[in-house]
Amino acid sequence: MAGPIKKHYKLDVDLIKKLSTIHCTYQEIAEIVGTSVTTLEKRYKSIIEKGRSEGKKSLRRKQMEVALDKGDVRMLIWLGRQYLDQKDSPTDQENTAPLPWEEN
Repeated sequence: MAGPIKKHYKLDVDLIKKLSTIHCTYQEIAEIVGTSVTTLEKRYKSIIEKGRSEGKKSLRRKQMEVALDKGDVRMLIWLGRQYLDQKDSPTDQENTAPLPWEEN
Protein backbone atom coordinates (compact mmCIF):
# COMPACT_ATOMS: atom_id res chain seq x y z
CA MET A 1 0.00 0.00 0.00
CA ALA A 2 1.08 3.53 -0.70
CA GLY A 3 1.79 5.99 2.09
CA PRO A 4 -0.56 8.78 3.09
CA ILE A 5 -1.58 11.13 0.30
CA LYS A 6 -0.13 14.61 0.71
CA LYS A 7 -2.75 17.27 0.56
CA HIS A 8 -1.61 20.24 -1.53
CA TYR A 9 -3.41 23.50 -1.20
CA LYS A 10 -3.00 26.68 -3.17
CA LEU A 11 -1.68 29.69 -1.31
CA ASP A 12 -2.41 33.30 -2.23
CA VAL A 13 0.63 34.06 -4.41
CA ASP A 14 -0.30 37.76 -4.76
CA LEU A 15 -0.39 38.13 -0.97
CA ILE A 16 2.95 36.33 -0.61
CA LYS A 17 4.49 38.71 -3.14
CA LYS A 18 2.99 41.82 -1.50
CA LEU A 19 4.25 40.75 1.92
CA SER A 20 7.73 40.07 0.56
CA THR A 21 7.72 43.49 -1.15
CA ILE A 22 7.50 45.12 2.29
CA HIS A 23 10.25 42.75 3.51
CA CYS A 24 8.22 40.54 5.81
CA THR A 25 10.25 37.59 7.07
CA TYR A 26 9.51 34.03 5.98
CA GLN A 27 8.04 33.42 9.44
CA GLU A 28 5.71 36.41 9.18
CA ILE A 29 4.55 35.45 5.69
CA ALA A 30 3.99 31.85 6.78
CA GLU A 31 1.83 32.94 9.72
CA ILE A 32 -0.25 35.30 7.58
CA VAL A 33 -0.92 32.91 4.69
CA GLY A 34 -1.29 29.83 6.91
CA THR A 35 1.62 27.62 5.92
CA SER A 36 5.08 26.66 7.12
CA VAL A 37 8.38 28.39 6.51
CA THR A 38 9.59 25.16 4.89
CA THR A 39 6.77 25.25 2.33
CA LEU A 40 7.53 28.88 1.51
CA GLU A 41 11.23 28.14 1.10
CA LYS A 42 10.55 25.12 -1.14
CA ARG A 43 7.68 26.37 -3.28
CA TYR A 44 7.69 30.19 -3.18
CA LYS A 45 11.31 31.25 -2.73
CA SER A 46 11.63 32.81 -6.20
CA ILE A 47 8.41 34.79 -5.73
CA ILE A 48 9.60 36.07 -2.35
CA GLU A 49 13.03 37.04 -3.71
CA LYS A 50 11.42 38.88 -6.63
CA GLY A 51 9.06 40.69 -4.26
CA ARG A 52 11.95 41.77 -2.04
CA SER A 53 13.85 43.06 -5.08
CA GLU A 54 10.83 45.10 -6.12
CA GLY A 55 10.57 46.46 -2.58
CA LYS A 56 14.20 47.58 -2.66
CA LYS A 57 13.66 49.22 -6.05
CA SER A 58 10.64 51.13 -4.76
CA LEU A 59 12.52 52.26 -1.67
CA ARG A 60 15.47 53.52 -3.72
CA ARG A 61 13.13 55.35 -6.08
CA LYS A 62 11.40 57.08 -3.16
CA GLN A 63 14.74 58.01 -1.57
CA MET A 64 15.91 59.58 -4.82
CA GLU A 65 12.64 61.50 -5.14
CA VAL A 66 12.93 62.84 -1.60
CA ALA A 67 16.57 63.78 -2.13
CA LEU A 68 16.34 65.30 -5.59
CA ASP A 69 12.78 66.56 -5.97
CA LYS A 70 12.32 67.84 -2.42
CA GLY A 71 15.96 68.73 -1.77
CA ASP A 72 16.23 66.79 1.49
CA VAL A 73 19.84 67.55 2.48
CA ARG A 74 20.15 64.57 4.83
CA MET A 75 19.02 62.19 2.11
CA LEU A 76 21.40 63.78 -0.40
CA ILE A 77 24.29 63.30 2.05
CA TRP A 78 23.31 59.70 2.76
CA LEU A 79 22.98 58.84 -0.94
CA GLY A 80 26.34 60.50 -1.63
CA ARG A 81 27.95 58.28 0.98
CA GLN A 82 26.31 55.15 -0.37
CA TYR A 83 26.75 55.62 -4.10
CA LEU A 84 29.50 58.20 -4.56
CA ASP A 85 31.85 56.99 -1.79
CA GLN A 86 31.73 60.43 -0.15
CA LYS A 87 32.95 60.72 3.44
CA ASP A 88 32.63 63.21 6.29
CA SER A 89 36.39 63.33 6.78
CA PRO A 90 38.15 62.92 3.46
CA THR A 91 41.78 61.94 3.68
CA ASP A 92 44.42 63.32 1.39
CA GLN A 93 46.06 60.13 0.12
CA GLU A 94 48.97 61.99 -1.50
CA ASN A 95 50.08 63.99 1.53
CA THR A 96 49.95 61.50 4.38
CA ALA A 97 53.70 61.20 4.99
CA PRO A 98 55.12 63.36 7.83
CA LEU A 99 57.19 66.35 6.86
CA PRO A 100 60.95 66.10 7.46
CA TRP A 101 62.08 67.78 10.67
CA GLU A 102 65.51 69.33 10.90
CA GLU A 103 67.05 70.29 14.21
CA ASN A 104 69.34 73.32 14.12
